[in-house]
Amino acid sequence: MEPGRAAGTVPAPPSKSYAHRLLICAALAEGQSVIHGIAPSEDVLATLDCIRALGADYEIPGGFAGDEPRTAVIQGGRRAIPDGTVFPCRESGSTLRFFLPLALGDAAVRLTGSARLMERGAGVYGGLLREKGVRLEADTDGIEAQGRLTPGEYALTGNVSSQYISGLLFALPLLDGDSVIRVLPPVESRAYIDITLDVLWKFGVCVRETEPNVFLVPGGQRYRAQVLAVEGDWSNAAALYLFNNLGGDVRVTGLEPSSTQGDRVCAGLLERLRAPGAEIDLSNCPDLGPVLFAAAAAGQGGVFTGTRRLRIKESDRAQAMAEELGKFGVRVLVEENRAEVLPGGLHAPSGELDSHNDHRIVMAAAALLSRTGGVLNGAEAIRKSFPSYFETLRRLGLEVHDGF
Repeated sequence: MEPGRAAGTVPAPPSKSYAHRLLICAALAEGQSVIHGIAPSEDVLATLDCIRALGADYEIPGGFAGDEPRTAVIQGGRRAIPDGTVFPCRESGSTLRFFLPLALGDAAVRLTGSARLMERGAGVYGGLLREKGVRLEADTDGIEAQGRLTPGEYALTGNVSSQYISGLLFALPLLDGDSVIRVLPPVESRAYIDITLDVLWKFGVCVRETEPNVFLVPGGQRYRAQVLAVEGDWSNAAALYLFNNLGGDVRVTGLEPSSTQGDRVCAGLLERLRAPGAEIDLSNCPDLGPVLFAAAAAGQGGVFTGTRRLRIKESDRAQAMAEELGKFGVRVLVEENRAEVLPGGLHAPSGELDSHNDHRIVMAAAALLSRTGGVLNGAEAIRKSFPSYFETLRRLGLEVHDGF
């Protein structure tokens, strides 16, 4: 990548968080749903594969044309899942955690994924579902599951991934009896639960929050087919706004200012990092971590709290950013639930950068290389969430040489 200044106006990519949820609800609804704005990221393709495993079907009229968003037509409706059905989750933690409760039944099924995804694993589902009589057996290649999900009370700690809570929110309305989900404090990433509740409501499914972070889920509900569009993605828009902290002039269209997405705070946080002494809590926006670390490195430094969950992403993101920023001459002090990016001059990297097979590290590193120039290995990891990212950079006037 060559040094350069990013400038121009580009559309936000579709929100991966919304796309997952809209596709799953469409698969659970009887009849035909139409979802506009489906980009062929690896994570979304994993969810499309898994809705077929669930018994639904879909069509992309005209097919995916390169990396451009398209429309998905989903023929929904649950059917009996045959014994031995495989749910191929690729590297998508969201897909794995959303589909595991939905896949449960009398048949033995298998959810597969990459080695890193299996390291992250089924987490709290293990104890929670085994208590309900579900068999879960994990190995390096996948998770074997068998047993029916039953209505009742489910208690989860709120500082684990919100995806476990969302997975239960998708499945419990379909059961015969009522259920309660109690999310125990501290509750992090609450905005992602709110996205799930928003999409459920759009498909006619009622969940009541009877007290803070306690959800009553009536059973016997049906999802109703819809025609909807995926809204713009604030998480990936943050990676484009980062260029403005590097001297660029980038504007992003197609974003909803009042969105349920928690990462809509990105513009304000990036602005704070222009001044010294910024301290930012990442507990409700962990996906912004790499971008904000990069902004701090290019600016006046910064202190980040609530960083514990960065360890369980596609990479150990705080450590990965510390390693890569070190190549630029920037020190990062990483603690249990805190990280500090020390102010200092950003210079050309001492060697080639590594993506750590993490799409968000790719975006943070590429933005910094727009100032210094350099080589980023493993940049193909970007296909997980934003396959048109480097083409977008070219539209903003940057010179990018890629080989994937």
